[in-house]
Amino acid sequence: MLLATLLAMPGTWSIILIVVVVLLLFGGKKIPELMKGLGKGMKEFKDATGKDENKDEESNK
Repeated sequence: MLLATLLAMPGTWSIILIVVVVLLLFGGKKIPELMKGLGKGMKEFKDATGKDENKDEESNK
């Protein structure tokens, strides 16, 4: 019941709980690797969507 209440109200406690769970699951050494991979994935996605937009603009001209 307490867990449901903490997660239902967004705020400091829910963020702390999420961080603790992530640390317990992955450990402190694995977190930087995960964030690096996430950043690379976001960059590739952004580059891919940017190329698609450029193709659409060129075909409309």
